[in-house]
Amino acid sequence: MLLVQNLPFMNIRTLSYLGRFAPSPTGPLHFGSLVAAVGSYLDARFFQGKWLVRMEDLDPPRMAVGAADDILRTLEAFGLFWDGEVVYQSQRGEAYRAALELLQQQGALYPCNCSRREIADSTLATTPNLIYQGQCRNGIRGGRLEHAMRLITDNNRIQFCDRLLGNYAQRLEAEVGDFVLRRANGLFAYQLAVVVDDAAQGITHVVRGADIVDSTPRQIYLQRLLSYSTPAYLHLPLAVNAQGEKLSKQTLAPALNITNPQPQLFRVLEFLGQCPPSELARANLTELWSWAVANWAVHKIPSQRALLASSQY
Repeated sequence: MLLVQNLPFMNIRTLSYLGRFAPSPTGPLHFGSLVAAVGSYLDARFFQGKWLVRMEDLDPPRMAVGAADDILRTLEAFGLFWDGEVVYQSQRGEAYRAALELLQQQGALYPCNCSRREIADSTLATTPNLIYQGQCRNGIRGGRLEHAMRLITDNNRIQFCDRLLGNYAQRLEAEVGDFVLRRANGLFAYQLAVVVDDAAQGITHVVRGADIVDSTPRQIYLQRLLSYSTPAYLHLPLAVNAQGEKLSKQTLAPALNITNPQPQLFRVLEFLGQCPPSELARANLTELWSWAVANWAVHKIPSQRALLASSQY
């Protein structure tokens, strides 16, 4: 059993804390994005650490022109000032290739030309998620020349303790299957890029949305193979609409209003269970942030994967 022990919370202040916010520039930030940004920022500042910004712009067809700059302007308008240079994953190809080469030398990768339809057809009907059954483990099949590169998994139990949600475990081979690190179109997969970049930047604490919690065991597995340290994890509740859908560009979540950030920031603090006093609703940004940093309390955050966002977001 692979057991990941996160660092004791009482000792975090004695450590060199490095956190980050890593949006995908597919469009403007919305309330759900602001929840992740504020949560990661407050955790870093409360523990007197640094807060970095990284653009996850790995998939050019999905990126919106000018969205990265718009995101940075929005962060500044909300008083979310980052440390150091902004990192763009689109400029990190050599680092991802080097990591793939290392895994290749370990014999941990193999090519796969299975289509999503073929994977779906081979998945058990009782399983809600697509689980790759290893069809190409023993050699790529005839047909399509384009192929992805998959990482060989095993059934050792990978467990970690989320700072909010508690213990979480997966057996990758049974529950996920061998997963893709480089897609058939040559683009690097999120799972590889996030692990390589967190290690390169020395990230010690990851605070992000609960939609990523299921990916965390895959990332820990990769960290182990690449001899990287494992950060402490905190997965925040996702903001969802009345239909239970994650707020996103696809669900038509409205962009943040950068001309009037205070009310939106106040609602995020309420969403995260921080119980800001009502008089702060009329405070300026400096006063809001001063209170929020000093009173940040992880134990007050609702320990749920999703929460209904106010209709006023």
